[in-house]
Amino acid sequence: MTVSGQPADQIDTSTAHSARMYDYYLGGKTQYKVDREAAEQALTINPHMRTVAQANRAFMHRSTRWFAETGIRQFLDIGTGIPTEPNLHQVAQKIAPDARVVYADIDPIVLRWAEALMNSTAEGRTDYVQADVRDPQSILGNEDLRKVIDFNQPVALSINAVLHFVPDDEQPYEIVETLVSALAPGSYLALSHCTGDFDAETWERLVEAYGEKGVRAQVRTKPQVLRFFDGLELMEPGLVVGHCWRPDETTDLTDAEVSLYAGVALKR
Repeated sequence: MTVSGQPADQIDTSTAHSARMYDYYLGGKTQYKVDREAAEQALTINPHMRTVAQANRAFMHRSTRWFAETGIRQFLDIGTGIPTEPNLHQVAQKIAPDARVVYADIDPIVLRWAEALMNSTAEGRTDYVQADVRDPQSILGNEDLRKVIDFNQPVALSINAVLHFVPDDEQPYEIVETLVSALAPGSYLALSHCTGDFDAETWERLVEAYGEKGVRAQVRTKPQVLRFFDGLELMEPGLVVGHCWRPDETTDLTDAEVSLYAGVALKR
């Protein structure tokens, strides 16, 4: 395990951060008072935020297992968030011990936890790079990433529950296009994204509340999320609400409770 990036001593505890709020929804303990307060405010607006986070995490687990079973041995996870077991590399390496995984995130607190929690199998390798999804070249050009990931071979690129924090003025579609363009044929994109399709008023209020706490967000409709997969071949069952993507078991969750689209697509 290696870690690259800036020292993890520049954590801003005066402003809420989406990764730490997400950790709170998942029942973790790596947050500050400002994050807990912001998350609790969000829960008063949408009591299902924990369900959204759990559904997203479950989609990551299922899609990663599917990639490994399909034969993918390289994984790039952007917007990793605070480590929560099982992490992506643990899911992948349970099936394919030789899997190679690189995580990327911008929050210094994620860097602080990365080395302690992201330990690879002896046969495989994991790495962490501190980089911002808004600057995809800072990820693709990272020397440590290039030591782990061979972009001449297929890669599973995961961008889960990240792009709703990249408003249109920050060019999210161009970001995804840049990242996908760097992948070899036979690679996959796994992507999940919050939506207001099932309760527009609640999600509008939620986006406003996040913004008041300094976290910019933009939920998108199904056609808008589908656009991230332009030029790729969606795998069955297509772009669906998160809990409906190749579920392990039946669930009584509703689309409105989950409010998160998820899909996997192949680069031919």
